[in-house]
Amino acid sequence: MSGDDVWLIGAAMTPFGRFPDKDLIDLAADATLEALADAGTTMADINVLALGNVYEANSHNGQRLQKQVGQTGIPVYNVVNACATGATAVRVVLMSIAAGESDIGLAVGVEKMGKMGMIGGAAKPAAEKKVFSPKGRYGSVLKTEGVLGTGLMPGVFAQAGTEYALAHGVTATQFAKVAQKNHAHSVHNPLAQYRKEFSLAEILSAEMISYPNTLPMCCPTGDGAAAVVLVSGTRLRTMDPDVRRRAVKISASVLTADPWSESGQVQPDVNTLTRQAADAAYDKAGIGPDDLDLVELHDCFATAELLHYDNLRLCEPGGAGDFIDSGAPWRDGKTPVNVSGGLLSKGHPLGATGVANIFEVATQLRGEAGARQIEGARVGLTHVIGLASACAVHILEAGARR
Repeated sequence: MSGDDVWLIGAAMTPFGRFPDKDLIDLAADATLEALADAGTTMADINVLALGNVYEANSHNGQRLQKQVGQTGIPVYNVVNACATGATAVRVVLMSIAAGESDIGLAVGVEKMGKMGMIGGAAKPAAEKKVFSPKGRYGSVLKTEGVLGTGLMPGVFAQAGTEYALAHGVTATQFAKVAQKNHAHSVHNPLAQYRKEFSLAEILSAEMISYPNTLPMCCPTGDGAAAVVLVSGTRLRTMDPDVRRRAVKISASVLTADPWSESGQVQPDVNTLTRQAADAAYDKAGIGPDDLDLVELHDCFATAELLHYDNLRLCEPGGAGDFIDSGAPWRDGKTPVNVSGGLLSKGHPLGATGVANIFEVATQLRGEAGARQIEGARVGLTHVIGLASACAVHILEAGARR
């Protein structure tokens, strides 16, 4: 165990759903206190705190959380990075530890969304174009999201999926199989927002949201929080034997953004930044895709998950359709993907998602996932993408490998 390593020693997640009787800080505090208890520590031990939240990001929520769970004067970082917000908060704490500024830290992701409807997209203002009026004068200003593109998430991932389908012969049924799998997985996760299986026929015949994604192929909005406690390898060596036994090593933490591309000026590119993040993470961890025992990836839509099989190198280039047909990403398959139920069933409170994915993989690597446990799981990867544009990939390894 190197003193330079960073380890996860505590993890917690609230149920995801809708909680009208709790505010944002109540949810964050629930996850925080449970994660601290899981780590056998308290706020008095924590050196640094990062809190990720999107929709109330201007409210200094990290400081508000401290007022509820314990104010000790430590540095607090309030993080917002679209859907990658929670994972970015984890990375902030990890970098603080890796830099030697702290040796134990807390990362929290939280969101209070309720039933807010369709998630909007573009972070920058829509382009403006003058419209020539019938009277021959320039009149009203027409708002456009792009020349031919959109920043609304159902449209973004429908377009990305359609482009992949046209290039590689993927069918609507293959996309629907992703949702069938994740909804089936969700019945084993007591923290998931929805726990209901759907047949392939039910998914394909459901209300169309943005082709090819029907309603069960789209993630729900909701409320929830997740938290993790991280420590340095040096600090871990001083801790209780049971804490050391359950510790999970974070072997790679990578954050990328889109490189410039001409097509990206019209339609967000959800692929390139994921490929670059995955490649960098594999290189840093010294492993390859074949070494993964499970993956929790960003399935905001069924089309997104299928694309990311390819982007994360889980299948041969262009082979994502064959990968889902083979059964490989099912819980009993070669590379289980989203055994939590994924965002499609578990839910997607934006700021919490990246931390919740890490909670799931850590729980699996500790052998504590109950009915959804992947037997013998030793190495896992988490992935989350936020538009526009951020992609975070973390690779975790079971502690016994140290």
